[in-house]
Amino acid sequence: MFLDALNATGAEFGLAMQRAGSVREDGARSNRFWPDLGQLDCGFDISNGTLWSFMDFGDRRPSYNPELLEDFHGWQRNIAALKAEAGETFRYVVLGSRHPKMFCLGGDLDYFSECIAAGDREALLAYGQSCVRILHRNWTASEQGLITIGLAQGDALGGGFESLLSFDVLVAEKGAKFGFPEQLFGLFPGMGAMTFMGRKLGFAKTEQMIRSGKCLTAEEMHELGVVHVLAEPGQGIETVRRMIAKTGRRFDAQLAYHRAAKRANPIPFDELMDVVAIWADACLTLEAHDLAVMRRLVAAQSKLPVIEKAAA
Repeated sequence: MFLDALNATGAEFGLAMQRAGSVREDGARSNRFWPDLGQLDCGFDISNGTLWSFMDFGDRRPSYNPELLEDFHGWQRNIAALKAEAGETFRYVVLGSRHPKMFCLGGDLDYFSECIAAGDREALLAYGQSCVRILHRNWTASEQGLITIGLAQGDALGGGFESLLSFDVLVAEKGAKFGFPEQLFGLFPGMGAMTFMGRKLGFAKTEQMIRSGKCLTAEEMHELGVVHVLAEPGQGIETVRRMIAKTGRRFDAQLAYHRAAKRANPIPFDELMDVVAIWADACLTLEAHDLAVMRRLVAAQSKLPVIEKAAA
């Protein structure tokens, strides 16, 4: 049972942050809380009811590969089960990345190029639908009594940025960059950017950002109201911890606010699915030059440094 595991290890959570030993810098145990999630490293801090989750790409490119999407579906099933058992003691979900420079570079361009070359619309459609199911469940987590927090300690591009837009609170370290580079190879972000960003900024500003492909810093996104909390470089985790400790006593009011805001500005699931279908069709119109650009981006991404593993 989930609570038995939490109660057995609860005293270890919320300790001073450290990289070595049995506790990571986020306060979670270094052995996996949910070992079935291959690319997601999770730990529960029972002292403040927070699930800390970090994408762990290993030696892969920091992108949403199909296997990671399956891990996210399992992550959400586990969150629902944990909430059902832990009840009101489980309040916050935090997602970050173990990569030293990137939150996530977005969609798996290598997989996209293979599907496009094969003319496999169904595979592209299934990938996009999988993404928006994850994002819409995350966006509606407040209905489960949870507040979600996206933590960007590095750059979030394309689908990486899209995914962060589905969180209730976005915390970013200064200097992190955000943008949609899809126009470089003749596409547009098809897994929620237009919808989520359009609701936040208005469609004109969203369209300008998507069409230009321009990257904005965390500071610039904070001025626009997309990033809610700025952290100093290297202090993202501690900033989230302090924020939760400071605002936790007002959790019920905050949760009610997020629920009300979503009711006032709803995002229908069907809208996301319709855009994915248009995106999948657009993928199959790309020409050889566009695919060559996509493959060059894959090659550039593959040269990024791999994750430095924390001590077990």
